[in-house]
Amino acid sequence: MHLDVQDLRNFYYRNALGRAAQASVRARLLEFWPEAKGQTVAGFGFAVPFLRPYLSDARRVIALMPAPQGVMNWPSGLPNVSVLCEETLWPIETGHIDRLVVVHGLETSERPSQLLEECWRVLGPGGKVVFIIPNRAGLWSRSDRTPFGYGRPYTLGQLEAQLRKHSFLPERQSAALYQIPSTRRFWLKAAPLFEKAGARLPTLIAGGAFLVEASKRVQPPSGTVMKEARRRPLPGLAPKPETSPV
Repeated sequence: MHLDVQDLRNFYYRNALGRAAQASVRARLLEFWPEAKGQTVAGFGFAVPFLRPYLSDARRVIALMPAPQGVMNWPSGLPNVSVLCEETLWPIETGHIDRLVVVHGLETSERPSQLLEECWRVLGPGGKVVFIIPNRAGLWSRSDRTPFGYGRPYTLGQLEAQLRKHSFLPERQSAALYQIPSTRRFWLKAAPLFEKAGARLPTLIAGGAFLVEASKRVQPPSGTVMKEARRRPLPGLAPKPETSPV
């Protein structure tokens, strides 16, 4: 079940814990994709807090928001790029997206397999996608004070297995949200220290969310190509028999 867009907006833009979460996840995403010059970048779910760095140099930015969640105008003060869409039927032509960010989309979807198929469809040759998913073993998935506490959290192995099943090739992994999901002043002040320490830990040691970058895998044609050799010349090209003079 998708969260309401108003709740997501209030968390990320009007809540101190949400702003800290936005900074943590965005920093990890920028490690994967520092820029997107001349590329088409799309986000699905509620990806707008993490798409802003690409507005200046990307060829185009599209924020896809599923109908059960609702849509909001974004970005503020600039032409709107938000689009309300069906969860598994996006208004994008096949193969037109270079970079895709999925956050608060997969774990809350009632049709995750069809959603992954739609992600695969819209990616172009060489296209990449980053899935930002709550970590089943992390503290954030156990708290309903944040959007990461809703839906079905994954382990890293479960997510990668799901991606391979749908023709994606996982390439890089990272983690974010090492801070405590609390609005208390002490934990908010300590958040940068937790994030800095957590960045040095292995990915499997529990951040609140995983970031997995995957590329679109295109299967080669199956079967064996057989070439049939034609040893006899075509009838029209066969030499005419010689005739003896009368």
